[in-house]
Amino acid sequence: MEKLKRVELKHFSNKYMKELSSFVLTEEQKQFSALPSNFEEINEGQHRIVILSDDTPVGFFLLNLNERVKKYSNNPNALLLTALSINHTEQGKGYAKQGMTLLAEFVKTEFPNCDEIVLVVDKDNIPAQKLYEKVGFEDTNERLIGRIGEEIIMRQLIK
Repeated sequence: MEKLKRVELKHFSNKYMKELSSFVLTEEQKQFSALPSNFEEINEGQHRIVILSDDTPVGFFLLNLNERVKKYSNNPNALLLTALSINHTEQGKGYAKQGMTLLAEFVKTEFPNCDEIVLVVDKDNIPAQKLYEKVGFEDTNERLIGRIGEEIIMRQLIK
C-alpha cells in the first residue's frame, strides 16, 4: 500500500513553472478547465495557487478577487475559484479532493477578509460536481449559460 503523500496549497512561484508547463489534460477535460500554462500572465486580483504533493506540483487553480466575482455572488467578501486542474498523470490519486479540502483553511489564512468561496461548474461535469459537494460546496440553485452550456453556481461559506 502506497503511503499517503503530504499535500499542501502554495501561492505560485516561478520555481513551479517547469512542472506546471508540462501538465496535460484530456480533450474532454479541456472543455471544462484550462492548463496552468494558459495563466503565465494573470489579471489584477487573480492569484495562482499550486497543489503540491511532496513539493511537486500536481494541481493548479486560480482564486479571483476582482470584478468577476460579482457575476456569481453579491457578497463583497467572496472570492471565485476557477481553472482547477490536476495533471492527467496524477489524476485518480485524491489530489483534487485533498487540495479542495485544504482550501477553506488556506483562504482563512491567506485572504482573511474572505468569508465565501464561489465557483461555477458545468452541468455536464459530474465528476467535478461530486468533488465539490464532497469537500463542502453547496449548490446555490442558481444557473447561468456559459461557453458550453448550463453552469451551476456553488459556494462554500468560510467560518
